[in-house]
Amino acid sequence: MRTPAARICISVLIGAVAGLVVFGVTRLSGRNLFVVTGAFAGAVSVLAFQVYGRAARLTEVRVSVPQLSELTFVVNNEAKQVAWRLFVETVTRVSTQPLADDEGLLREALTSLYGLFGTVREALKSTRPSVQARGEQTVEYLAITMLNRELRPFLSTWHPRLKAFEEDSPDRPESEWPQSADCRAELRVVQADLRGYALGFARLAGVKNAMVLVGGAPRGE
Repeated sequence: MRTPAARICISVLIGAVAGLVVFGVTRLSGRNLFVVTGAFAGAVSVLAFQVYGRAARLTEVRVSVPQLSELTFVVNNEAKQVAWRLFVETVTRVSTQPLADDEGLLREALTSLYGLFGTVREALKSTRPSVQARGEQTVEYLAITMLNRELRPFLSTWHPRLKAFEEDSPDRPESEWPQSADCRAELRVVQADLRGYALGFARLAGVKNAMVLVGGAPRGE
């Protein structure tokens, strides 16, 4: 099988055998036809169960998020795909990427966080709930906790305040907002916490060297 000629010979042989099998089956009738058809259906069923079993197999994963301590999760392939999507959405936004005092706009940062909130919520709504076994947590638990503990409080506090300044002083730059420094300080805290969640999603998804992709470190490390 290491040379092209050998691969061609093997392919021809397999094709010839398959042709003989098909020819033989087409000439069967009566009881023999039912026996062959049933055997084929049984083989397909076994293969289908094996594929489903691999997809549904649960894997136990331990995740450490500073805000939540260490939790035990159970994930299958579908849950890993959800965790990967949430990891990508979290790690590619300002939610985890540093924003210096003299860089960017808070309005853009808040808009990005709102987008993350909506994307995570839609991702959870569009997938089936994970199977929960023996009390272990699921990827949905980690995502919903991130929304309700980190994003929602920050956005509900600072979005109305920034919006009020923008409406009262439409001609003034954001840098003149009296609460700008306080908002950026809290944003840095939220970003540090969200990095912990991003690393948690990476752990559930099986991402290697996730710290390099996330950048920085979660608060408390």
